[in-house]
Amino acid sequence: MAHTNRIDPFDFIIFGATGDLTMRKLLPAFLQRFHAQEFQDDASIICVARSAHSPDQYREQVGRALKEFSPAAAQDTETLNKFLAIVQYVSLDATKEDSDWTALKDRLSDAERTRVFYLATSPALYAPLCAALADHSLITPITRVVLEKPIGVNLKTATEINDGVGRFFSEDSIYRIDHYLGKEGVQNILALRFANPALEKLWSSDAIAHVQITAAETVGVGKRGPYYDESGALRDMVQNHLLQVLCMVAMDAPASLQADDLRNEKLKVLNALRPMTPDMVRHNVIRGQYTAGRIDGQDVPSYAEDLAQNRASNTETFVAIRTKIRSSRWGNTPFYLRTGKRLAAKTTEIVLQFRPQMWPIFTNTPSPGRLVIRIAPKEGLSLVLATKDPGAGGFRVRNAALDMSYENQFTIEYHDSYERLLLDAVRGNPALFIRRDEVEASWRWIEPILDSWRHALSPLEPYPAGSWGPASTRALLARDGALWHEDMLT
Repeated sequence: MAHTNRIDPFDFIIFGATGDLTMRKLLPAFLQRFHAQEFQDDASIICVARSAHSPDQYREQVGRALKEFSPAAAQDTETLNKFLAIVQYVSLDATKEDSDWTALKDRLSDAERTRVFYLATSPALYAPLCAALADHSLITPITRVVLEKPIGVNLKTATEINDGVGRFFSEDSIYRIDHYLGKEGVQNILALRFANPALEKLWSSDAIAHVQITAAETVGVGKRGPYYDESGALRDMVQNHLLQVLCMVAMDAPASLQADDLRNEKLKVLNALRPMTPDMVRHNVIRGQYTAGRIDGQDVPSYAEDLAQNRASNTETFVAIRTKIRSSRWGNTPFYLRTGKRLAAKTTEIVLQFRPQMWPIFTNTPSPGRLVIRIAPKEGLSLVLATKDPGAGGFRVRNAALDMSYENQFTIEYHDSYERLLLDAVRGNPALFIRRDEVEASWRWIEPILDSWRHALSPLEPYPAGSWGPASTRALLARDGALWHEDMLT
C-alpha cells in the first residue's frame, strides 16, 4: 500500500544509544513510523554508544525494549524483524581523541544521502561531539544535528552550547527538539485559532479573563533522581515545554506556517513577558516539594525518600507562576503556568477562561464559559457554555460542555510526539523545532527566578503527594478572582 508521507532513504545516527531516551522513546517512535510505512528498509538507523555490545546483542536489547514500549507495533513479528535488521550498532567512545571512528564511517552511506545525527547525551557533550564529527569529515552539505533538551542550565551555558555547535553546523541545520511541540494538541492550537476566525476574534484580553497552562504528573522522579535534583521543575518543564505552549497560545498570526515565520512570532511573546524582578518573584512564583502521601489508593514516598540520598534537598518538584504579556492583545490577561510531580491527576491542558457578562440578565448566571484544550493523556477540546436548563422552570441556565476527542474524530494517530519530530528532522522541516534566539530568550526570562531562589527569596513549600500542590497556589489566582480548573469542577 502506497503511503503519501513516505520519505527517501536516510542515515540516522543516535549517540547515546543505550540510554533511557533511546530505548523508551526514539527507537519505539521509529518502529511506529516503520510499521506505518513512512519509511522502508533501505534506511539505516545507526546506534552509537561506549558499551562493548555486539550488533546482535544490541538488537536483542532493542527488541525487548520495543516489545515493552511499543507493544502494538512489535506484535507484528515480520515488521519487527525487518526493523531490527536496519538497526546497526557501533561501539565508540566519542569523547576520547584516540577513538577509532572507522566502524561508524564504514556504515554511513554516500554523501548524497540525508544524514541526521541525534545527540541523546549530556548537553556538555554537544559541542565536543560536533567537533569530532567535523574532525572525521562526517558532516556533509545535507547533514543535520538534533539537540535534545535541556540546552544548558542557564543563559551562559546555553549560549556556550549554541556557539560550540554553531561552529560546525549552520543554524538551519541545527534542530533543537522539544517533544511538546510534537503533540497534536499543541499543534492544533494554531489551527484552532487561525483557521477559525470567530475564535480568533475572541482570542485576547477583551474576551479572555485569564489563561491556565498545566502540566501535572502523578509519578515521582523515579530513575531520573540524580538529573532532576540538579535541574528541578523550573528548568525541566517551564523553561522549555510550558513557555513553548504559552507562545503557541499567545502569539499573533504568523505570515505563513514556514518555520521562521512561526518562530518570529513565538520570539515576540518571549520578549514581551513581564520581567521577573525579585519583588515579582516573591509575589508571583510558588515553589514546592512533595512529601509522602497517597495516589490512587497507594502510599507513595516523599521526594527525599525517592532520592534515597540521606540528605535534605532544596530542589523544587512544583512551580506555579503568574505572569503577564506586555502587548495590546494580552495586557490585561494574567497567564498562570503550573507543573509538578506527584499531583492529584496526570493531565496537560490549557484553560482559557472567558470574561463574565457586564450586565447579566439571567439571575442564576453560572461561572463564565471556558475553552479547555486537552493535550494529555487524551487529546481533545471542551467548550463550556451556558445553556438553558430544560429541567427547571423559567429561564434557569447552567453550564454544559461541547466535547471533541481526537481519538474518536480521527483515524490517524501518532502514539508519541517523537514519531513526528524524528521524521521532520529527516525531511528537513524545522517548523516544530526551536531556534537559538528562542532558547536564549526563555533563559533570559527564567534566570531572575533562579537568582531569587538562590537568595532564598521564595520558600520551598511542602505539599502532600496526591494533592494539587502547595495550598498557597489557590491564593495566586484568588487575587484575580479566579480558580484553578479542578476547583471549577467541584
